[in-house]
Amino acid sequence: MTDQAAPSAAVLIIGDEILSGRTRDVNLNAIARFLAALGIDLMEARTVGDRSAQIVDALNALRGAYDYVFTTGGIGPTHDDITADAVGVAFGVPVREHPEAEAILERRYGLGEFNAARRRMARIPEGGALIANPVTDAPGFQIGNVFVMAGVPKIMEAMLQDVAPRLRTGAVVHARTIKVTGVGEGEIAEVLKAAADARRDLSFGSYPFGFGGDGPVGTQLVIRGRDEVEVDLAEHDLSQELRSMGIDVAVT
Repeated sequence: MTDQAAPSAAVLIIGDEILSGRTRDVNLNAIARFLAALGIDLMEARTVGDRSAQIVDALNALRGAYDYVFTTGGIGPTHDDITADAVGVAFGVPVREHPEAEAILERRYGLGEFNAARRRMARIPEGGALIANPVTDAPGFQIGNVFVMAGVPKIMEAMLQDVAPRLRTGAVVHARTIKVTGVGEGEIAEVLKAAADARRDLSFGSYPFGFGGDGPVGTQLVIRGRDEVEVDLAEHDLSQELRSMGIDVAVT
C-alpha cells in the first residue's frame, strides 16, 4: 500500500575494510536508489567498523529514529563477521542457528562441506525472518524494522528484491534538473533562494560542475518534490527567470 506520508530510513554500513579505504562502498548508492523508487526517504547513513559496541550503539540509535534500518556487511563465515551477534545484543535476544537457514546451507554445501565456519551463516537472532539470497544462498535476515544484508554489492542488491514487498511505500519524489553552463553558483544564488522561498514544499539544490578542469564550468539546479505538477511549474518559472537574465538553460 502506498501512503502519502513517506516512511523514513537509515543505512548502517559495517566493516573495517570500508573505513580503511581498502574497499570502496557502493551499497549506499544502490540502497538510496532502491528506496527513492519506493518513495521512502533515506535520512541518514553511518559507517562503523567491526566492533560490537559501535554496531549496537548505532543500530539502537537508528532503529529508534527511523521507520527502517538497512545494514550491510559482517554476516559471512569468518571470525570478524559479528553483525548477527551485535544485532542480537541490540535487540536483547539470543542468536541461534535458524533451522531454515541451516537447511538452505546444507543443500548448497552438502554435509561434507558444511563446516563450522559456514554454519555461522545460519545463525540468526531469535525472532528474525530470513531474507532470501539468490546469488549464494546464505540468507540475510529481518528483525523488527531492521534488515540485515550482505556487504558484497551483487548479493546485497539481490537481497533487496526480497525486502521490497515488506516495506510500506510512499509517494515517489519527482525531480527536474536545470543545467546552466558558464554561470557559477554565486551569480544565481539569489534567484534560487527566491524560488525556494516561494515554494517551501519543494526542495531546491545547487550543484556546481567543471571545476576539475574537465569541460566548461556551470551549475545544475535540481528541484525535487512529490507533487509532479508543482515540480514542473517550479522548473518552468525558474527557467523563465534565468532566461530573462540572459542565461541559457537546458532542462532534463
